[in-house]
Amino acid sequence: MIDGTVSLVTGGNSGIGLGMVRGLVAAGADVVIWGTNEEKNERAVAELRAPGRRVVAFRCDVSDEKQVVATFAATLEEMGKIDSVFANAGIGGVRTRPFTEMTLDEWRSMMVVNLEGAFLTLREGARHLVDRGEGGALIGVSSTSAIHGAPRNQHYAAAKTALLAVMRGLAVELARYGIRCNALVPGWTETPMTEKSRTHEKFLANTTARTPVRRWGTPDDFGAVAAFLADPAQVFHTGDTIVVDGGYTVF
Repeated sequence: MIDGTVSLVTGGNSGIGLGMVRGLVAAGADVVIWGTNEEKNERAVAELRAPGRRVVAFRCDVSDEKQVVATFAATLEEMGKIDSVFANAGIGGVRTRPFTEMTLDEWRSMMVVNLEGAFLTLREGARHLVDRGEGGALIGVSSTSAIHGAPRNQHYAAAKTALLAVMRGLAVELARYGIRCNALVPGWTETPMTEKSRTHEKFLANTTARTPVRRWGTPDDFGAVAAFLADPAQVFHTGDTIVVDGGYTVF
């Protein structure tokens, strides 16, 4: 159980992030949500507020270094500590143009949130956990786009693939401090980010047929795995890439 621990989940006000927050709270953790949409932040806090549990939210754009540093400091002031950090905030790729027409600005706009934002979040988390000296967990949320081909979405896939390398490097570097570093790789999941994709009946049917469990995931499919990754009892589990995709990538 993770009673008495504090988890930070970026992008935790909707989608997979909110599913992880629900799982963490159900397992006994106090949780801090970072999100850019203050209305969604407030709704998430209102949903999860319960006796004996602390759920708070801060507005933070993870692509802005000053905001990340300041918001992490505010989080520590509010909660006193952080035991696990889930670098989950991100934006989705828009499959509207072929790779040959992709602009450098489009490429960079994906990297600044999905890779640089994760870097900044994980860096601040690592600094705190190293200084605190009591171990902890860092989790980078990637995507199955890092495993299979993602046409017209190479910028998104590149950022998510790079995040896997970051997590492996952190696992080696931070093991001496008792900090567990793992990656979570979601498959096709029903979230606001994938809402447009789910309107294409052929695409939805094809991806569902290729998924052995014969459905897309839901945000709540990620609650239990989040609680597992945040569990301080899992002292020997680091450097892993956990795929939660209903079997999509192995079929």
